[in-house]
Amino acid sequence: MPDRTAAIRFGIVLYEGVEPIDLGGTVGVLSMARRLLPNLTDAVIAREAGSVRMAGGLAVEVPYGFEDAPPCDVYVVCGGPGWPRAAADAAMRRFLQGRAPDRLASVCTGAMILAEAGCLNGRAATTRRSAAGAETAAPLDVLRSGGVDARTAVVVDDGVVTGGGVSLAIDATLYLIGRFYGSAVRDEVAALIEYDRALKANEDALGVLRLESHLD
Repeated sequence: MPDRTAAIRFGIVLYEGVEPIDLGGTVGVLSMARRLLPNLTDAVIAREAGSVRMAGGLAVEVPYGFEDAPPCDVYVVCGGPGWPRAAADAAMRRFLQGRAPDRLASVCTGAMILAEAGCLNGRAATTRRSAAGAETAAPLDVLRSGGVDARTAVVVDDGVVTGGGVSLAIDATLYLIGRFYGSAVRDEVAALIEYDRALKANEDALGVLRLESHLD
């Protein structure tokens, strides 16, 4: 049985132009989960420590840069309209390429950054299903056209864990909590944040794919 007192640290990777909902769907969920899991922590990481301006203009003070980030059990790359610039950043790519695949995850268009870094080569993944704003194609289709085995799902776990679009950041974070602490704890956290019904509905509608090709 997983140990509820286990010390687990999530790294949440931000960049200019991240959607605030992706920060809420990761750090916000972890904040509530700590009421049940006292040794669950997070480290918010960007290219450099300091102020990072998110989509919509909200700024967040990030405590860690790539060079001084603490070791984490999983690194979750957030999504947002700033992803193309982040994906082109050599420092971002080096940082992600330096992590073990089973310690990498993304929410929403964070998967596009993982793909550009080569972290999804030969793997299945998911991302946002619909185009938004000035986008001419849905991110899921862009991911597929780049050679990734892109799937429609809430979460795809093919060693690297990728979550679907926008509010499904919550589902992906809950999935990762379950990966470390077990499904019963995941369900308790979902109930605590009043997301248990939504979690089940999303899974019933889109599915959670746990593939065997890169899993023990």
